[in-house]
Formats: sequence, structure tokens, C-alpha cells
Amino acid sequence: QVQLVESGGGLVQTGASLRLTCAFSGRSFSSYAMAWFRQAPGKEREFVASISVSGANTFYADSVKGRFTISRDNNNAAAYLQMNSLSPEDTAVYYCAARIGYSASSRAAEYDYWGQGTQVTVST
Repeated sequence: QVQLVESGGGLVQTGASLRLTCAFSGRSFSSYAMAWFRQAPGKEREFVASISVSGANTFYADSVKGRFTISRDNNNAAAYLQMNSLSPEDTAVYYCAARIGYSASSRAAEYDYWGQGTQVTVST
């Protein structure tokens, strides 16, 4: 059974940076495309970024493009989300998700496994 554990969230000020980590266990990490989603209070869960199994292909939501970077380390079975120039609009619970197969996707329904989430709060 795949398990995903997110870490790295916290309370930061506008303009700060955070790096989220998703630790993967239970199966072969290199067989899974990975993604980050987020959910703000009162809003639906939304796609943030995704990465293919090799790391060669990445995709971003327009709202984070140029500020966030998704990456993965297949040797250490982890995915990362580097978040720069944070703003209050980025405040949300951030979830890591895994999908078996090469291709990444922006659709939450296509992901098989989810972490419990990590809170990111950006103050003004």
C-alpha cells in the first residue's frame, strides 16, 4: 500500500519561500507520477503542479507558474514543491498525490493515492 507523508508547511510572511516534501513508501516510487494540489478554506481542491516519473515533464497551474517548482528524487522516493514569492492567496492545505504510470495529470480524479496534507499560511 502506498503511503504519502507531506511536511514542510508553516506560517510565513508575504514574499517568503517554503519547500514542501512528500515522502513516498510502499511501492516503487519510480513507477508513479506525482503532483501537488491545494485546498483553501471554502474552496475546492485545485491543481498546483505535477511531474512525470522521470522528472522530464512538469506542469503548473497558471497561478503558480514562475514561482513554484516541482521536483523529485527517485533514489530517495520523495517529491518536492519549492514555493517562492508566496502571497496570502497561496494559503491552503497542500496535498501530495501519486498516480501509477508515466504521465502526470492535472486532474485530481486520476490520482490513486493522497497524503494527509500540510498547512501553508502566508500572512500579510
